[in-house]
Amino acid sequence: MALVLNDRVKETSTTTGTGAITFAGAVSGFDTFSTGIGNSNTTYYAIAHRSADEWEVGLGTLAADSSTIARTTVLTNSDGNTSAITLGAGTKDIFCTFPASKTMDMTLTTAGDTLYASSANTPARLAVGTARYTLQTNSGGTLPEWAASPQSLLTGQGDILYTSSANTLARLAAGTGAYLLAMNSGGTAPEWAENTSATKGFSVAMAIAL
Repeated sequence: MALVLNDRVKETSTTTGTGAITFAGAVSGFDTFSTGIGNSNTTYYAIAHRSADEWEVGLGTLAADSSTIARTTVLTNSDGNTSAITLGAGTKDIFCTFPASKTMDMTLTTAGDTLYASSANTPARLAVGTARYTLQTNSGGTLPEWAASPQSLLTGQGDILYTSSANTLARLAAGTGAYLLAMNSGGTAPEWAENTSATKGFSVAMAIAL
């Protein structure tokens, strides 16, 4: 089963109710869903009553013999909701379409948004991230997400970057002059410590002399 879109696929139907739609043959000059979409495939469809204000747009799934199409996911309809409308008596046209909500222009609503697939053939929007953040995959390796980068964390001159936990970057602010970098008492993170060495003064003096 695959999502298939095709041009000039249009049939009529006299189906009533909220169930699967039975095809009644191609409109003159158009292909049947069997020819244009294919058995068991999915496609975006629109169905409209010829003489009543009754229509629906959604994702449909063709039967194994393409005689019917199940209304798998309704995207919009004449009732203003996402439920299958109750089709009344009379002839309707059903055709392959590309819904406005699935276009890139309608999905990307803000400058800097990123388009990705949330599942097969399903476009989704990742809103623009915080300044200087970087794009990465989530912990499951399934979707993109924004994450802090070294440039976003190192906000002051002399800052040091370290991991506060697995795969988590953190910032140690610049320390006091002449302090030493050491591990904390728990041995889990770096910290600044006062240099209490007895030879500190001697070392400095020797360095100056040299």
